Amino acid sequence: MRSDIRTLAATALILTLGAGAASLAKPKIITLPPETAALKETSEPGFELTANTCTVCHSVDYIAMQPRGQGKDFWTGEVTKMVNVYGATVQDAERPAIVDYLTHNY
Repeated sequence: MRSDIRTLAATALILTLGAGAASLAKPKIITLPPETAALKETSEPGFELTANTCTVCHSVDYIAMQPRGQGKDFWTGEVTKMVNVYGATVQDAERPAIVDYLTHNY
């Protein structure tokens, strides 16, 4: 009797875990809203870097909504925060060009 209860409990657990794993395996489709802003296109090296690194994680709206004319210290802090806090994959050598682009254009 005790063995039957254990077998029944183990079977219930396996079925429950299996159902949970199956629901985790279903792909989720997320539809993002359309962009409402675009990076200001320039010939600065930071334009391409910003387009290829920053917008991988967030929309251009996030850049465009920052307070205007805050200067180099502000953008240095923002880029540093994105790397150190949020894990942005910006190489150390790329940071100055991105900061300069953002400083000049935002």
